[in-house]
Amino acid sequence: MRAIGIECLHAQAGEMGLAVESTDLPRDICGLYDDRHRLILLADWLNQRQRRCTLCHELIHARHHDPGCGTRYGIKCERRCRRETALTLISPVDYGMVEQVYEGNTWMMAVELGVTQQVLGDFRQVMAERVSII
Repeated sequence: MRAIGIECLHAQAGEMGLAVESTDLPRDICGLYDDRHRLILLADWLNQRQRRCTLCHELIHARHHDPGCGTRYGIKCERRCRRETALTLISPVDYGMVEQVYEGNTWMMAVELGVTQQVLGDFRQVMAERVSII
């Protein structure tokens, strides 16, 4: 598996001029991106897989200079960001291998790929949309 590590994601943040901080966030918020302050906040209660996925997600928001999620445009940005996060963290080849090994068990697949079940679900949705287009 050729996974993008958390160190690589922190390096990307540095190259983009972003600060990344862990802080006490409410349980329903894993991370936030503040474009004005060039700051990514990550919940201090995240496990390793959650932290990796959340940092990747917030870096994609930063790359696009996305606003908050409270508007119609923000909702579209969130959808795009979830797709890009899934495609960044999971390769189709790796997905195919773990799907066969774990016979579609999404929990085990997510653990093996080093992602959350939400990111795995987003990846599966993207792949399903691509197949239905063809």
